[in-house]
This record gives sequence, C-alpha cells and structure tokens, in this order.
Amino acid sequence: MSVTRIASRYAKSLLDLAQEQGKLERILEDVKAFQKAANQQDFKLVLKSPIINTDKKQAIVKQIFNGKFDPLTMTFLEVILRKGREQYLPDIAGAFINQYKTAKHISTVYLTTATPIEEESLQVIKMQLLTSDITDNNVEIKTKVDPDIIGGFVIEFDDKLYDASVAHKLELLRKEFAGNEYKKKM
Repeated sequence: MSVTRIASRYAKSLLDLAQEQGKLERILEDVKAFQKAANQQDFKLVLKSPIINTDKKQAIVKQIFNGKFDPLTMTFLEVILRKGREQYLPDIAGAFINQYKTAKHISTVYLTTATPIEEESLQVIKMQLLTSDITDNNVEIKTKVDPDIIGGFVIEFDDKLYDASVAHKLELLRKEFAGNEYKKKM
C-alpha cells in the first residue's frame, strides 16, 4: 500500500473522531505542532529508526507531547506507534491538514512577488479570489518573495498557475522575437 493511501486513511480516522467529539480545532493545533516537531531532523530520525524499539519511541513521544496535546491526539499517536506505523506520522499530519482544509472549504493559495506585498494589496487579491468561482469559500494566502520574477506576481493553487510576472512576460517576448522572420538588413 502506498504511503499516500496509508496516511490518508489514518488522517481520515483522526478527522472523523475529532469531528465526532467536537475537538476538530484542538486536534488541528496538535497536528500542526506535531508536524513542526517532525520537521526537526533528530525527531524525524527517531521516528524512522528501526533500531529504536516501540516502547522507547512511545516514551519519547509521551515525554515531548504529554500534557500539551489533547488525550485524543495522544491516544492516536500511541495507536500508530503500537502498529509500527510511526514513520508515516509526518505524512499523516500533512494528510490531516489537507483533509481539514477540504472539510472547511479552505483553498490554500501561494502568492509569489518580487518584493514584500502590502496588506492592502493582499486583501484586494484575496477578495478577487473569493468572488471568483475558482476557490472555496475561504482563502488562505501564503506569500513568498522571489526577486527573480522582477515584478508582478505568480499565483498557484490546486493545479492552477497564473503567472503575471515581468520575468514571464519578458520570456514570452523573447520567444516571439526569436521566431521573427523579418530581420533588419545590413
């Protein structure tokens, strides 16, 4: 079975339980915190290590998260560890966040600009996306600065890309002139 399917199934189980118990927002916070911890190289190596036994991994997870996480999250982590699926935990966390966004109708949009964008401009873009039929009811914008695009912006979400960057327009012009058969005679 693929990692994506395994992660998706476990994430769905946790999402359903969290909704059933009315703890969805709390569990989301726990999952995000776990995902952040799982991005730390040392913790990631502990989870994936075949040398460290399950009891030791459970003790480490309890030491780090007990008292900070909801009991439902802790029980879920214990089940995953007992089943020997701990190497999938970072993937499960990512799948859970994606499924949460789907359930709450949240579209994540990645906006790349050449310079940091002002809040007013960000709100205008957000309103344009919300009034269009291409995004869900809620829009979450993640911004990134890339001076290589020279100016303008690039918007990415789902499988769509809108490139209104100066670098892209210059590339289109370069291609157009490269194919120009009419050249100045010397």
